[in-house]
Amino acid sequence: MEKRPVAAFDIDGTVFRSSLALELVERLIEKGIFPQEARPFYEREQALWLDRRGDYQTYVDKVVEVFRQQIRGVSFEAVANAAGEIIEEKKNRVYRYTRDLIGDLKQRGYYLLAISHSPKFIADGFGYEAGFDKVYGFFFATGPSGNFTGEVEDEDIIRNKSAILQRAIRKENLAFEGSIGVGDTESDIPLLESVETAIAFNPNSALYLHARRRGWKVVVERKDVIYEL
Repeated sequence: MEKRPVAAFDIDGTVFRSSLALELVERLIEKGIFPQEARPFYEREQALWLDRRGDYQTYVDKVVEVFRQQIRGVSFEAVANAAGEIIEEKKNRVYRYTRDLIGDLKQRGYYLLAISHSPKFIADGFGYEAGFDKVYGFFFATGPSGNFTGEVEDEDIIRNKSAILQRAIRKENLAFEGSIGVGDTESDIPLLESVETAIAFNPNSALYLHARRRGWKVVVERKDVIYEL
C-alpha cells in the first residue's frame, strides 16, 4: 500500500487564533475551579503583551506555569467539561490560511499531525474538530480518585517535536517525501528542520529570522489579507 505523506502543525497561534492553555486557565478561574488569586501571577505579563511592551510567549509561559501550579488535586471531569465548553465555543476561531491548507492537504491524502504543548485533553478535542488524524500534547496524569496528580507523563518526548514527527512516520507507516511542517515560534524550528517544506506562519521574530536564513516560506495573515514574504 502506498505510504501517505505527512503534514505536521503546531496548534496554538498557528491554527487556533489564541492559546488553548490560556483559554483553559481563564475558564477555570471563571468557573471557580482555580482560585481568583491565580490570575495576578500572569496579569503583569498579560498587560505588557497587550501594551506591546512584552513578549507573547512570556505571557503564555506564565499562564502555563499557573496551570501546573493549580491543577494538582483538581477533578479531571471538571477540567474536561471546561475544555469541552471552550472547544465547542471556539472551534472555528482559526486562521483562514491554515484552515484552508488543512482542507487542501486532506483532499490530497495527507496524514495530518498536530503537535501541541497544550494539555492533550483539550488539544485532542480541538484537533479533531480541525480535521487532524493524530494529536500529540502534554498528558497530565490522574490518580485513582480521578483527580490530577500534577505530574506530566513523557514531557521530554512531547517537547521534542522533531522526534514526535519521526515517531509518527514510523508508527503510522508514513512517507517523508512531500512532508510539510507549519509553526509560528522558535520552539517549532526542530520540527520545521525535519520536513521537506517548512512554513513559518505568523512567525515571531526569532522564527522569522531563522526562516529567512533558511529560505523557508513565510506567510502572514492580517485581518482579511494573507501575505507571503
